[in-house]
Parts: sequence; C-alpha cells; structure tokens
Amino acid sequence: MFNVRTGLLAALSLVPSLALSSAGALADPVKVGFVSTLSGPPAPLGVHMRDGFLLAVKELGGKLGGQPTEVIVVDDELKPDVAVSKVKGLIDRDKVDIIAGVVFSNVMMAISKPVFESETFLISGNAGPSPLAGKGCSPYFFAASYQNDQVHEVMGKYAQDQGYKRVVLMTPNYQAGKDSMAGFKRAYKGEVVEEIFVPLGQLDFSAELAKIQAAKPDAVFTFMPGGMGVNLTKQYAQAGLAGKLPFLSAFTIDETTLPATQDAALGLLSGAEWAPNIDTPENKAFVAAFEKEYGVVPSLYAAQGYDAAKMIDGALKATGGKVSDKEAFRKALASAPFKSVRGDFAIGRNGFPIQDFYVVKAVKRPDGKYETQTVSKVFTHMTDAYAADCPLK
Repeated sequence: MFNVRTGLLAALSLVPSLALSSAGALADPVKVGFVSTLSGPPAPLGVHMRDGFLLAVKELGGKLGGQPTEVIVVDDELKPDVAVSKVKGLIDRDKVDIIAGVVFSNVMMAISKPVFESETFLISGNAGPSPLAGKGCSPYFFAASYQNDQVHEVMGKYAQDQGYKRVVLMTPNYQAGKDSMAGFKRAYKGEVVEEIFVPLGQLDFSAELAKIQAAKPDAVFTFMPGGMGVNLTKQYAQAGLAGKLPFLSAFTIDETTLPATQDAALGLLSGAEWAPNIDTPENKAFVAAFEKEYGVVPSLYAAQGYDAAKMIDGALKATGGKVSDKEAFRKALASAPFKSVRGDFAIGRNGFPIQDFYVVKAVKRPDGKYETQTVSKVFTHMTDAYAADCPLK
C-alpha cells in the first residue's frame, strides 16, 4: 500500500501505511503534496478530486511511475493565506517532489508564486486561472482539467446557437468568476443585460433572483460551485423560474451538487469536458471503480483528480521515476503520457489540455442516483484562448 498522510486539518478515511521497497526496507518514495478544499460548503468538490487522485494511485499498486508513493493531503480551507502557509510547509519541511490538486482559482493564484519560485511542479486537478495560461505561463505548471474560460465558452456558444438575445450572467467575485464571464462572452454575441458578481460563499440569492426577474432576460448563465450551486438551484425553483427561464450553467449542476438538489436540477444544462457516460474504456472502468470504492457517482473533479495521478505516473515512467531532471520531467508531462478518461487529450504549449467540450444535462438514473450525461459536443480538440500568448516552446 502507498503512504497517505494528512497535513494539519485535512481528514482522510484511508488508513496510512508505510511505503516499503520490495526488500521490505523503508523506501525513499515520490512525495506528492495534494492541496484540496476539504472543509465548509465547497468540501464535496475537494473530496471528489482527492478521492479520484487516490483511487488512481491505489489502482497503480500504490506507486507512481513504479516508485513507492507518499501522498500528503492538506486542506486549504478555501483561504489563500492558509494555502500558502501549508504549501510552503510541504515544500520546505516535507520536501515534496510535486504539488497537485487545488480546486479554487484564488488559491491557485496565491500558491503559484512560492511553488514556481521553488521550481516545484504544480499539477492542477481543477483550477485553471487565465493569468497562468498566457504571458504568465510557467514551465512548472500543468493542468489535468481545463483553462477556466473554456467550459463557460461552451454555454456561450450554446446560448448563441439557441438564439437567446438577452442574457444575465451571475458568478462569484473572484478569478474563476471573472474567467467565467470572459469565456461566456467570447462565444456569445447577444446582449448581456446584467453582470452580477456575488461574494464567494454566498448562499442566499433572493435579491439577485429578484433583479433577474425584473430584467426579463431570455436566459440566465451562472457559475456557482459547491454549496452555492445547491442553494441557487433550489431557490431558482422556489422562485418559480425553473422551466420558465432557461438556466445555463457550469460547475453548478454536477455530481457534487446533484445529491442535494436532486429533482430540482433535472434537465438543467451545463458545460463540461467530462461526464460519466463518455464512451471510452478508461472512463467506464473509472466510473465503475469510483462508485464501488466510494459509493457515489464521480464528478468531473474526481475524473480530473484521477487523470492528474495518471499524468504524473506516465511522466515518471518516462523519466525512470525521477523528477530531479526537471527538463526531462517537463517534456514528459507535456507529452500527455497517459490515456485520459476523456479520450482525446493533449497538452498545449502553456500546460493546459487540448480536448473536447460538451453540453451536459442532469438526469436521474434507473437506480435512483443522479448524474450528468452528454447532450452534444460543442468544441472538438479545443485550445484555450490564451495559449498563443505563452512564451514557452
């Protein structure tokens, strides 16, 4: 078994074990510092991402790249200053080889500076802020997820194709929310009636819903992750808007929120680069294994965490288990040396994926569980809008 231990406030259900060499002696494992949001209303996102990552390591026999692996999990508490402190501890005290994970873009932006300054590789399992995609790209950054704008461009294109003339946009007021609006507007050519920013973590949307009703748009687009999405979806239905005013979203209707929203979310649409019904052998195996291991339907956060571990594993195999040759390890990561659960997957010059994107819909399965399923593919082999500005070769 591989060594999993928690840092500070993070909590795991897995029992830690010593990483042993084949001879039974203590080995010098590959160390991964895994940063995730594991407390508060957004915790389900971080738990899914963490569990997907650990599932992949378990399936690989507790090793990444054939090397005994120690995963040190820390809870960033969705507080950038706390995240920076814990990441510095992972680098300076624990001597980790790689930092992975990170759900929220404000945390990613905060930790990126100390991580890059230490020349430590940072593998994102979710956050993909635009400042790291263009001129601020880094040879030490790779994403197993997406660039933030892309998922929202899906719904901008959908709204445009549906002929919606007037749309209200509503997101949290932080980097990912700003990227969300930028992505939607890049693909949507109609009138944006109102741009509503709310504090990250807000749970009461009565004032915003009243403003939306007064604006009389043709549709609403929103990005509200975790508990924010749960409350907004329920309040949207309670306000009598469900079924009357089209509700378009990203990271609002997914497998982390559906267990709470249930029927209130049925039929609602989102943009995504993954869904449980994507028809690849790797995805079918992943979904079945995740449900067996954890008893819940995996979300895109789980799929991205799983792929992040597989990406690290493939790169380590290519370098003989070594991260110390940083140029070799960087080139290995850039080659996307694994089979993604998403199927078609490559890495662009800025470290972000080139992949397909879909409109997905919330459905209820025959077994009573809720999941998202692909409705249509919107973008094929899509490169993000900032890659051309990245000076890396």
